[in-house]
Formats: sequence, C-alpha cells, structure tokens
Amino acid sequence: MTLQIATRRWDAAFDTPTQAEVLTALEDGRLVVLPHLGFALAAEDLALLARAAPDATRKNITLDPASGSLLGTALDDADSARLAMLLDRFGVAAQSLLHRLVPRYAPVLERARTSFRPTEIAGRRYALRQDDRRLHVDAFPTRPMRGRRILRVFSNIAPDRRPRVWRVGEPFPEFAAHFLPRLRPGLPGQGWAMQLLGLTRGRRAPYDFLMLGLHDAAKLDDTYQLSAPTTELSFPAGTTWLCFTDAVLHAAIAGHYALEQTFHVPVTAMRRPEQAPLRVLERLAGRALA
Repeated sequence: MTLQIATRRWDAAFDTPTQAEVLTALEDGRLVVLPHLGFALAAEDLALLARAAPDATRKNITLDPASGSLLGTALDDADSARLAMLLDRFGVAAQSLLHRLVPRYAPVLERARTSFRPTEIAGRRYALRQDDRRLHVDAFPTRPMRGRRILRVFSNIAPDRRPRVWRVGEPFPEFAAHFLPRLRPGLPGQGWAMQLLGLTRGRRAPYDFLMLGLHDAAKLDDTYQLSAPTTELSFPAGTTWLCFTDAVLHAAIAGHYALEQTFHVPVTAMRRPEQAPLRVLERLAGRALA
C-alpha cells in the first residue's frame, strides 16, 4: 500500500535502486510516503495562511504557476502576492523532489496548479460529487487530461500537529471493471462542443468522459462507499506523500492545513504504460480512448 522513504531534504539525492523502487510503487498504484519531510514555514508564513481563508467555506486556495493568478482568497494585493510566493516555493520544492526521486519523468513533467487546503475535512458538508470524504479517483471537469496521468505531492503543515487521514481503496482495474458497464460515453462531437462553448479548457476525449463517470459513479454509490474494501492511512504533521491520484482510489476524511502540488505525466513516460488508467480502460472498453 505504501513505500516509505527516509529523507529530510527536498533536494536530496537518491540512489538508483531507490529511484527504481519509487517508480515501481507509483506505477503499481501505491503511495510513496516521506514521513520526515516537512515543509518549513516561518511564524509569519503561518500567520499569513491563517488569514488566507477566514471562513470554513474555502475548500482550496489555488495558484496557477503559468499565469501567477491566485484564486480562493480575500487577501489584499500585498498579502496575495506573498501567499502566491509561498505556494510557488512549495511547487518548486515538489518539482525538485520529483526530479530527483523519479528522474524518468523529469523531462516531461508538467507542473500544474498548487493548492493550500486550509479547512478541516471532518464535519464539512458538500454535494456528493464534491465530497472528497467519499472514495474516488481524480478527474477534472474543466481540464481534460486526454490520458495524461495526475501525479500529486501532498504535505501536512498543520500547526496544531493534527494528522491528515485518508482511506485508500481497491486497485484501479478492479474498480474500473465494477463501474464501467454502467457508464455512458460522451456523445459524438460533445467534446468539441464543450470546448467551443468554453466549458472545458481543451477538448474532452472519450477517456475524460469515462474518468469523470468513474469519479461520479463511485461518489454517488452509497452501497459502494460503505462496502468497498479500504485501508486507513494517517499522515502526521511534517509528512509528505505522493501518488497517482487518477488511479489510487482515495478519500480524505480528516485533517486541515495541507499543501498540494499537481503534475501531469504523459503515459509514454511510464516504464509500464499498460498500468495507466488510459490503457486499463482501453482494454476494458475494447477501443482507443484518446
């Protein structure tokens, strides 16, 4: 379920056997956990983060590293700029870590959004599709992946030392085989139409329709949520972990104050591309999906 890596440095050097072990774990759908790798924050940083989300309605505050835009906070311009710099510092550290830990992906690793997740998960109320306490795989409604992988780096920075708790479910092939027969593919031309109407940033491929369908079907299925096999994992403050969240069935059930960096990885960069959700779904569907 997890692979533990002992390091305290974001710019640590890793030997070839460790790199190979991490690559195998990620592509097998396991989590790589670095229990001693915390993200250093000064007192003024924590004070800024406390002001960034003044109420419990703010699920995520996000930075787009390409444009520098910061969304989800009511900070003034000066503090917003400071927060953007803090989130960018985490994104750069996460990218540096991955370049050293998984060098195979480094040439094609695309850094996407960085987020700060301030609000306590336990006790929140959301519509079922938005409730990340329910088992799901990640898929983006407005950002089609067209088969690319979603690799995420998380770090628990809770100043009160509260752990972040996940439930992790069954392997992706079994999950996909269970739900795929009940999904409807997108209509012909629907992906193009959604792009033209500005509903998506790019054209959805059949793969994206199926991944969103899997995401929604799992979250909406009360029986599955109650009966699916799961393992509970606790990530104490000062812990960093990473996984392919498009394949790792997960639910975040408790915790607050986490940083997260998303990366996109093309299937062609994988050592074993047949393990990617795209290839699994293509085998199950019997056709190309991207």
